[in-house]
Amino acid sequence: MTDPSASLAGDFDHEAALEACARGERFALRALYDREAAWLMAVVLRIVRDHELAQDVLQDAFLQIWQKAGTFRRELGSGRGWVYTVVRHRALDEVRRVRPEVNLGDNYQALAEALPTPEREDLSHDEAALAHCLSLLDDPKRQCVIDAFVEGHTHEQIASRLSKPVGTVKSWIRRGLIALKECLS
Repeated sequence: MTDPSASLAGDFDHEAALEACARGERFALRALYDREAAWLMAVVLRIVRDHELAQDVLQDAFLQIWQKAGTFRRELGSGRGWVYTVVRHRALDEVRRVRPEVNLGDNYQALAEALPTPEREDLSHDEAALAHCLSLLDDPKRQCVIDAFVEGHTHEQIASRLSKPVGTVKSWIRRGLIALKECLS
């Protein structure tokens, strides 16, 4: 038997929902929330590491999505990616406001162990594909991508942790994302 949520994955039109939000159609924001809130909460929790604060951040982010949906442009990227970017940036802004410096060293090993690996049997198809593609990246690129997009650290924080120039970290992240995009397409 197939997972019912798997068939819904391709059926939801994030772009149309954002365009409906821009027109003031509240049902579209509700549909986005119902579709993505659990996943987005996980992203926010990884960044802010406080459940109550994460709930506030997610609520603020959805308000921001509602208010700024008119700035979304299909030709510049996916609607889902835009939503995740808004939420991620809102969480990062909150972390920077609450605690300007975060130590990367303490949680990296726990994070690495928590990430999906290609060998796990309980992964969804998307998670397995992501785990496989992550495993193909060389260590510095993978570490930088994880630190930036899972942990929510700035380029400067990652560069400091790795004792590398910020430009090098930015290049590794960019190249890592390009490689992930190619692998996942």
